[in-house]
Amino acid sequence: MTSRRPDNFDGLGYRGREDPAFSGGYSGRSFNNSSSVDLQNWVTTPPDIPGSRNLHFDDRTPPFEAAPAAPGTQDTLPTAPPSEQLNRFAGFGIGLASLFTENVLAHPCIVFRRQCQVNYHARCYHLSPLTAVSVMYNVTKSQGPKALWKGMGSTFVVQGVTLGTEGIISECTPLPRELSHKWNPKQVIGHLVLKGLTYVVAMPFYSASLIETVQSEIIRDNPGILECVKEGVGRVMGMGIPHSKRLLPLWGLMLPTVLHGVLHYVVSSTVQKLVLFLLRRRSPAKQPEDGSETVQTMLDAYFPELMASFVASLCADVLLYPLETVMHRLHIQGTRTIIDNTDLGFEVLPINTQYEGIRDCVNVIRREEGALGFYKGFGSIVVQYSLHAAVLQITKVIYSTLLQNA
Repeated sequence: MTSRRPDNFDGLGYRGREDPAFSGGYSGRSFNNSSSVDLQNWVTTPPDIPGSRNLHFDDRTPPFEAAPAAPGTQDTLPTAPPSEQLNRFAGFGIGLASLFTENVLAHPCIVFRRQCQVNYHARCYHLSPLTAVSVMYNVTKSQGPKALWKGMGSTFVVQGVTLGTEGIISECTPLPRELSHKWNPKQVIGHLVLKGLTYVVAMPFYSASLIETVQSEIIRDNPGILECVKEGVGRVMGMGIPHSKRLLPLWGLMLPTVLHGVLHYVVSSTVQKLVLFLLRRRSPAKQPEDGSETVQTMLDAYFPELMASFVASLCADVLLYPLETVMHRLHIQGTRTIIDNTDLGFEVLPINTQYEGIRDCVNVIRREEGALGFYKGFGSIVVQYSLHAAVLQITKVIYSTLLQNA
């Protein structure tokens, strides 16, 4: 091991040099200094390297002592107040609860709603949430709780495909993914074109996910989480499970799919911005005088956005419910899908429709099922958003109580 001592190290002159880096504010010891009797019983050494201590006889290195703290500096380290940490945790918790309710807890309502929409045999339209809950209970009782959570993995896959496709298209084209505050009509058109192209790419995977969602648990196998990707690619390539001649081509499904997706996005975005503007105008955020965050500032920061998103999604689903019914019937036609009997919940029914397109589907539903035929299963959407609103309110009350008691 190479020595770290300087070449001219003599043990005496080195310790006696006037170097503030090593003297530490104390006088060095030297035998040539007549005032050495006044020196204390220790020497100053170079940086504490093992083996570099050159102590004289009866000399001892003083023990390490922490430097005294400056007056008035004790217990003044900046630490985040507990209320701030609770506020951050509250915002994360409220958002997580909303996400869990929208994608997991409400999935049985989505399953039953889609089954009602594609069931042209149904005599009970389930416009009331009471009848919807009753049949959902019968399905769970006869097939198990798993029957109402089928296809949940494929819905996440479709969301991932949609987000990935949107990102790739926005990076490879000049189409804007987000609109700035100073938008112009050209940017809006380009943004909507991006959304439309994204829905076109995700359309075959959405169709496969729809089949997994409405297929009866009695006759279906246990598909893997990526089964909808395989089915979607097979739908594009014309391979996979054989379909009947009534299966509509993908280009025939493009118009209702893109129209529903773009209109849903436009309605939900407009309503969300309007509701958020009204909420913030009604109760503007107030900064406390002492600079600390309070319960009210937490609610003003997190809850209005969640409430605006909730109202926007509700308005878009209600307004576009008839178009969604038509779109789902066109997607499911010719796929040889067998669904649960939504009248009782104990039997299964095949889907054998013969629609020629979106116009023919609208005319047949209006003629054979009436105007309310477009709203089959509407009671489930009432249950879904009632459950979502209840979870948001309960979460708000819980975190408000925790922050007030903190």
